[in-house]
Amino acid sequence: MTQSPSTGTEASTGGTQSTSGRTGGNSTPARLADDTGQGKTTIASGVVQKIAGIAARDVSGVYSMGGGVSRAFGAIRERIPGGSGTSQAAGVQVEVGEKQAAIDLDIVVEYGAGIVELARAVRRNVIAAVEQMTGLEVIEVNIAVNDIHMPGDDTDDEQPATQPTTRVE
Repeated sequence: MTQSPSTGTEASTGGTQSTSGRTGGNSTPARLADDTGQGKTTIASGVVQKIAGIAARDVSGVYSMGGGVSRAFGAIRERIPGGSGTSQAAGVQVEVGEKQAAIDLDIVVEYGAGIVELARAVRRNVIAAVEQMTGLEVIEVNIAVNDIHMPGDDTDDEQPATQPTTRVE
């Protein structure tokens, strides 16, 4: 990420940010998002990560999220009985400060989609969703297109992000 969101002081949880500057998953500390005379509201970075992932997948032309390794792990997780299914945060890394957030997305696009226009639409959708739901200012959304999905390339191991895997036994 080229910019770092302002972090100011840590939230009342007393956590610290990872050394890479990126946060992920729900194990990271919550950040201060609202401080009024009536109390504080904190939002975990995992929440921002999930919102961004869902918003990116909502854009037509995004086939799936994540690089090859994260997609492979996702396919394995889906096959485990009682597993969590497709992770909404796959392919999403966030850096969250008290008032700002920066987001990195790894996506796979459908063949035929205009990549530049698709990236603009994904960026707009992610910014709107994160800012509306969290009140954080999104200072940047970096998008890496890792692959293009070709029609007919579907296998049993690969499912689009927008269609949940169903299992009939």
